[in-house]
Amino acid sequence: MQQFRFPQLIDLKQAYQRIMAYIHHTPIMTCNAIDEIAECQLFFKCENLQKVGAFKARGATNAILKLPPELRENGVATHSSGNHAAALSRAASETGTKAFIVMPSNAPEIKKAAVKSYGGEIIECEPNLKAREEALEKVVKETGAAFIPPYDYMDVIEGQATCALEMWDEGIPFDAIVAPVGGGGLLAGTALTTHFLSPKTLVYGAEPKGADDAQRSFKAKHIIPMENPKTIADGLLTSLGERNFILISKYVKDIFTVTDEEIIAAMRLVFERMKLVIEPSSAVALAVVLANKEVFKDKKVGIIISGGNVDVSKLPF
Repeated sequence: MQQFRFPQLIDLKQAYQRIMAYIHHTPIMTCNAIDEIAECQLFFKCENLQKVGAFKARGATNAILKLPPELRENGVATHSSGNHAAALSRAASETGTKAFIVMPSNAPEIKKAAVKSYGGEIIECEPNLKAREEALEKVVKETGAAFIPPYDYMDVIEGQATCALEMWDEGIPFDAIVAPVGGGGLLAGTALTTHFLSPKTLVYGAEPKGADDAQRSFKAKHIIPMENPKTIADGLLTSLGERNFILISKYVKDIFTVTDEEIIAAMRLVFERMKLVIEPSSAVALAVVLANKEVFKDKKVGIIISGGNVDVSKLPF
C-alpha cells in the first residue's frame, strides 16, 4: 500500500484557522427524550446547520484555500453526487474561481439545484464510477481545472477533521464518537483528531447495510470496493478511499451497519423530537447507537449529524 504523510495536530489546527471565516462553528445539541430511548447521553454535532447544509464545506474550503493561486486560476473540478459538489461550488465562488462538477444523472434534484445556486457548472454522466471518472478527466483536460477529490485527498480529510476539533473544544468528555462513513473523509478526520486529543475515546463508523464496503474492508484489513450499493442514505454510496482506509484501520474501534428501516426510524426521531431537518445519511449514526445499546449504555456519546440536504417533499415517513 502506498505511503502517505498524514496531518499532525498542528496541521488540523492550521486548517481550522484557514477556513473559520468561511464556515459556521456549528452547535452541539442534546435531547432528553432521545437519551432515554438510547439509554445513554447523546451530543449531536449539527453539521446540518453548516454552510451548504453539510460538513463537506470544511474539506472543500480547506482544499481550495491550500491551492497555489496559479492552480486556482482555471477553476476546480470534481465528481460528486451531492454535498461535496455544492461545497466545492460555494468554496470556489467564495475564493473567486469557477467550479466544474460532474454529477450522476440520478443525483437528487435538490443537490443539483444547490450546485447551480452556488455557481457551479454541472456536467451530467451515467450513474457509475467509470462514467464519472471519464467525464471528469475530459473536463480537467478541456478546462485546466484542478481536481479536488471528494474524500480520498489529504487536504479534504484535514478540513473534515475540524468538525471534531470543534467538538473537543466544547470540553465534553466523550466516551465515544459516532460518524457516518461513505468515502470515509469525515470518519477518518474525526478519528485522527480524537486520537490526538483524547486517545482513550472510542470512535465508531456508521454505515448502511446496503452499502457496507467500509465494514467489510475494515474486517478484511484491505479495501473491498462497493458494487451496486442500494440504500436510502444516498450520501454514503461511495466506496472507501485509500487514505481514509489507512486512518480508519488505525484509529477507529469498529464499524456498525444498520438497515434502511432503522435509518428512517432514527431520522424521524430527530425530526419529531429535535425539530431538526437531517438527511438519511445523517441519521445512520443515531441508528447505530439505537441498534447497539449495549455498546453505548450510560456513556457520553458524540453523534455527528453530517448534513441536512433532504427534499422535504419526499420524506420517507
